[in-house]
Amino acid sequence: MHFGFALAYNKTDFRIHTIKNSAFPDTVIADVKYGIKTIYTKSDPGFALGIISDFRLHEYLRLRFTPNISFASRNLEYKLQNANRDSTKFFKKSVESTFIILPLEIKLQSKRLDNFGAYIILGGGYTLDLVSKKKAVSTGGANQLDEAILLKRDDFFYSGGAGVDFYLQYFKLGLELKVLQGTRNLLQRTNNIFSNSIEKVNSKMAIFSITFEG
Repeated sequence: MHFGFALAYNKTDFRIHTIKNSAFPDTVIADVKYGIKTIYTKSDPGFALGIISDFRLHEYLRLRFTPNISFASRNLEYKLQNANRDSTKFFKKSVESTFIILPLEIKLQSKRLDNFGAYIILGGGYTLDLVSKKKAVSTGGANQLDEAILLKRDDFFYSGGAGVDFYLQYFKLGLELKVLQGTRNLLQRTNNIFSNSIEKVNSKMAIFSITFEG
């Protein structure tokens, strides 16, 4: 068994399942009724810091527990249009998260070639969002344009990726690319047009890590 640490760059995004257009709610802005036309997601770059615990199960098989703290930001962009299609409004809802990610994964290594080796990694884990709010505070009505999109705190994910290891004189340097796909519906529904137009929200994250192991 050995230990290490990781520095990572991530891009976190949403997988959005919208309600059918016919069921989209309307809202009134300056006495004009608007409906949601489109919803897009846009991710911002983030970063993560983690520690590595690696247990050797077999010559080419390892069990890894790599808890980390990850900072991420995503945007939901809404396009609203009136019935005559001659007036359009745009709204952007920023969703920031600080994750505690607890992955448990299997690492299948190739045979070492001099000071180089490749591997694939598969597994899953649990995510805790420290910034999420369990309860939404609504100021009344279904048309609250300033209200935020709120997410549930807990999620479970499955993960997969690949990487390479370089065996240096004093430590092992790794480069790894991994994808995490959340399984829970994270939407904390509130009484406003932005959350009422979404049926389901899943999280997904791509992570590029540089690992340092003893």
